[in-house]
Amino acid sequence: MATTQSRTSPRKARAQHPSTRGKGGRPPRQRHAHAAKHAAKHAKAAASGTPRRWSHEVMEHSDAMDLEADIFKTGSAQAIAESLKRSSTRSKRRKGTPFQSAMSMLNFYINRAGRNLPKARRDTLQQAKRKLREAFGREP
Repeated sequence: MATTQSRTSPRKARAQHPSTRGKGGRPPRQRHAHAAKHAAKHAKAAASGTPRRWSHEVMEHSDAMDLEADIFKTGSAQAIAESLKRSSTRSKRRKGTPFQSAMSMLNFYINRAGRNLPKARRDTLQQAKRKLREAFGREP
């Protein structure tokens, strides 16, 4: 019984298999060409010394609704809920219902603040969610 030495190596067999191709049928070496451009863009922002603050930009210039200045940073849960309700019902640029827009903006702020949000402030904002549900007549 003779063994065949002409078998292809497992590496070559994998490279020829169609499943090794990326999205759109491109070979793996070309699949990440966009990633290099993306990394260069971030490196340029980091080198300039200005942090990329897209979430700040959203809060300032969002088409969702116009908010009172620093409403999430100051005030009680009741004041935040009333302000959000007032802003969302007045806004003509929202896509969903006033309740959806208000709750979405509150959640956006909480999520983007992340670990930097002090526990006391996070508790106040969570309570503002409950107050917002009550203000719109939703069940808690």
